[in-house]
Amino acid sequence: KFEVVTKALQLECGGNGRAFFSPPASGNQWTYGAVSCSEWTGVRLSDVLKASNIKENSIYTGHYGTDIHLSGNKNKEAISRGIPIKKALDENNIIAFGMNRKNIPQIHGAPLRLVCPGWPGSTSQKWLNKIKVLKHIHNGTKMTGKSYKVPKYPTPPGNKVDISDFKIIESMPVKSLITYPQTGLTHSSQKLKINGHAWAGDKYIKKVEITIDYGVTWLEANLYKPVNKYAWQNWHTEIVFPSKGYFEIWSKATDEDNISQPYDINWNPKGYLNNSV
Repeated sequence: KFEVVTKALQLECGGNGRAFFSPPASGNQWTYGAVSCSEWTGVRLSDVLKASNIKENSIYTGHYGTDIHLSGNKNKEAISRGIPIKKALDENNIIAFGMNRKNIPQIHGAPLRLVCPGWPGSTSQKWLNKIKVLKHIHNGTKMTGKSYKVPKYPTPPGNKVDISDFKIIESMPVKSLITYPQTGLTHSSQKLKINGHAWAGDKYIKKVEITIDYGVTWLEANLYKPVNKYAWQNWHTEIVFPSKGYFEIWSKATDEDNISQPYDINWNPKGYLNNSV
């Protein structure tokens, strides 16, 4: 009944970069690796929702999968999140059965999963078997409490925040990643090529800059357009070192609204949204 589409879509865990928070935040201690941009094949979530005759008072979705709670108790829900109807009707969300031109591997959600790019990866339910359309914000596991939420205002590191002062994470912040060279490289030439990716939730990247002097001066990199909306954008440049010695290479992306990566982490109790330079 539905058109099959293939798109390159980036997914990032809301806790990517959690390992760099001080004081530490609980959860998987991700450094840089909890992000990807695969090719996904499936049908548009929006086409399926429209075919279900959404009611006018519907405001949210609820996503359900077949995975079992870590305790092994089949009566407990492992995770069930959702997204606002406006986001759900974005034509770039896919109910996917293919990944990188093959069937989705089981670890990535086979036989069927959601891909809701630009928002926390937890909204992209794996092992999908049910979607509810709701007239209230979804109250499934990991939607209530402090999971995938951040304080509504800047918070001192280590400070306790009342549950009423948290908001649900939606579009992910602007971010960049250096993929070459690897940390610890010993390099003998004055010149060095630098490669990487950049992305910004629901938005496009406007520019990527590189510094080798801790932010005193910046060099703008060559930035490519995404292959489609919600794919990360590749960039590259070449550095000419002023002398021999120890250098740190930092990258900073700026999105279409001129919002750039910060120098310091905006601390929060659960260690989400680390998009520092």
